[in-house]
Amino acid sequence: MFEGSGTVKIFAGSASKGFAQRMCNYLGSTLGDSETINFSEGNTFVRINESIRDKDVYFVQTIGLNSNDEFMELLFFLDAFKRASANSVTAIIPYFGYAKGDKKDEPRVSIRARVCAECIELAGADRVLTMDLHAAQIQGFFKKPLDHLYAQGILSEYAHHLGIVNDDLVVVSPDAGSAKRARAFADELGCSVAIGDKMRSGHDENAKVLEIIGDVKGKNCLVIDDFTISGGTLADVAEGLKNKGAKDIYAFLSHVVLREKGIKRIEESPIKLLVSTDTVHCPAIAEMAPKKIKIISAAPLFAEAVRHIHDKLPMSNMFSDAPHRMLNMNLMQQLTMDDLIKN
Repeated sequence: MFEGSGTVKIFAGSASKGFAQRMCNYLGSTLGDSETINFSEGNTFVRINESIRDKDVYFVQTIGLNSNDEFMELLFFLDAFKRASANSVTAIIPYFGYAKGDKKDEPRVSIRARVCAECIELAGADRVLTMDLHAAQIQGFFKKPLDHLYAQGILSEYAHHLGIVNDDLVVVSPDAGSAKRARAFADELGCSVAIGDKMRSGHDENAKVLEIIGDVKGKNCLVIDDFTISGGTLADVAEGLKNKGAKDIYAFLSHVVLREKGIKRIEESPIKLLVSTDTVHCPAIAEMAPKKIKIISAAPLFAEAVRHIHDKLPMSNMFSDAPHRMLNMNLMQQLTMDDLIKN
């Protein structure tokens, strides 16, 4: 459909080649030809190796493990597409790492997410597509249209697939900030909710969980959060749940941004299984092959969003008539470790 129309082309930055290829596989299209060169002094050079004149371009680049380099590469490609006379350019950012900087919460600091949003638009993005922003208000930082996807449908479907959804399951929010997300997840699964009381010291990536509010004794627990970087909060929540008498503990996240230390923290924790999507390619997961971490693909979800945008269909359809068909297809496209190694 997309190749035949001659108007749509999907390209990828160096951080999302595998993810974009999985999108193309779903859509039956071919990934665009482009390249990125990183010079020894730190400069980044990008180039499009085919004509995109008058085409609607969808450029996929996550901002995850190497945020600054990935962000600059995104900007340079947006500029290159515009200068190559693309009809429109949609920036697909599966994980927007700078979403954590969503407010001025101490004196003399930058609201980094707003700065990034302005740069993306100035570089040439006509539209932005992302998933599970750390703070919903970031959508308002963009003047151009932003489509916000949710991993909840994929993750809840996988929870059913694992057979853990029953009367003994409690959905747990690691802190008050994630309580709304946990409540929505619990409503979909028909479960009760417990909340962790978390305290963070300065800009340390590890936060201390002080208390668990809610009845978890003798229950299986499903911890819900948008992302983890160090694994520390998840491990602390799991310890707290065990101390409260919880049985099996699972963690379901929209994004994982883990290196070796964080993976070891998860492997040594009471967590039985951590499930997340493939929005960030983590080489350490592929190399270490951890037994407690399972990656499932969000690429079909993003591919459906591209189809909706291209066909000018309401994005609300993504959350009504399409989800179950998409989610079942997603389960058949689960990533293997070989997929992860290939990025």
